[in-house]
Amino acid sequence: MAWGPHTHSAHHHYAHANVFTPASLQPVNTVPTHVEDPTNAAILAISEDRLGGFVRDPFGTIAERSGVPVEIVLERIGAMLRAGTIRRVRQTLMATNLADGALVAWQVPQERLDDAFDFLFRDDPFSGHVVIRTTDAATPGSTYRLWTTLKVPQGFSIEKHAEFLRGKIGADHFRLMPAKCLFVLGVGHVRRRTVQPGERAEGPAEPRDTKIVNLNAREWRVLTALKREFAPDELVRDLWRPRAAEASVSLEDFFAAAQSLHDRGVIGRFSTFLEHVKATAGNLGNSVTRYNALFHWAVPPGRELDAGREVGRHYCMTHAYWREGGPEFHNVNVMGVVHGTDKALVLAHKDAIDAHLAEAGITVGYTNVFWGGRSEIKPSEISPLAYEEFCRSSGLDSESMRA
Repeated sequence: MAWGPHTHSAHHHYAHANVFTPASLQPVNTVPTHVEDPTNAAILAISEDRLGGFVRDPFGTIAERSGVPVEIVLERIGAMLRAGTIRRVRQTLMATNLADGALVAWQVPQERLDDAFDFLFRDDPFSGHVVIRTTDAATPGSTYRLWTTLKVPQGFSIEKHAEFLRGKIGADHFRLMPAKCLFVLGVGHVRRRTVQPGERAEGPAEPRDTKIVNLNAREWRVLTALKREFAPDELVRDLWRPRAAEASVSLEDFFAAAQSLHDRGVIGRFSTFLEHVKATAGNLGNSVTRYNALFHWAVPPGRELDAGREVGRHYCMTHAYWREGGPEFHNVNVMGVVHGTDKALVLAHKDAIDAHLAEAGITVGYTNVFWGGRSEIKPSEISPLAYEEFCRSSGLDSESMRA
């Protein structure tokens, strides 16, 4: 019979992993790179967003938690990264604790929308997620089509940077919405596929503050090496040794610095980020999700933490936070994101959360859904040195851009 990783059940595959030909001797195209493969799905259910904080041996931890041998974990993640199924592999940071950040809604003339999108994605290192959004009906804020995340390194002004970008992209207006509190931050598309509307944790989500943590020069060096995404040939079990050398510290000193950063709450998670919007050949021409919905709720002032903690309980949420939308967005103050392959299911998740808020005695005065269309994602640069270099290359006086 035909045999190989793609024809065995997951259990059979793991039990007989030692009979497979080493990856170096296998033709590249024999390694499945799509998310429906049971071995890949088992790996991704852990590797997308379950490795919180700094982990010394991330691939060994993924292997332990998924039940997949570490050699196969390394082989599959490398293959999915090369095939484009995985967009990037990197250690994320709690950037809200390292740089001033905000969700930004831009009101841009329709004819300039695509050019503005391109500029913010390609030419502004401090803009991360760039998304064109629509609403199902004309509502407060529906003229704000372009949405980005923005991080500006410590010491510099996010308002001044946004004003600089406004001139560059020809926006009429923008609204900065910094996060006052985070309730959920983790993607996990594969893990969330089977979540049903209303499924939630037993207790409320724990809020996380956005207080800025100051670092010294050595810690910035370690952090810069720590956060750089990994190329396929860098995916080895002894992952951090080359990064320690890059930061000009010993491996033990690197671990100590990383643990200190972890203890101060500035380390996010080790993650394999799926290419979740675009269809890729590595994923058999399919996209991982089709719908990206930004939910808005306006709750009474003083109930923001209560509402965010209840919204954050729902397993469907990939992000949830307290942000002030202001009059442009009917004074919404709790926001969250849900992804899915079926629009009706995404809306069913929203209905379940709305019902839960009502049961919890939290009045929602206004709510809306902003649907994501064209979308690009990249990590926002947060290094103060990188900002100074950006100012030089953009003809800006860096001193004039300080907070």
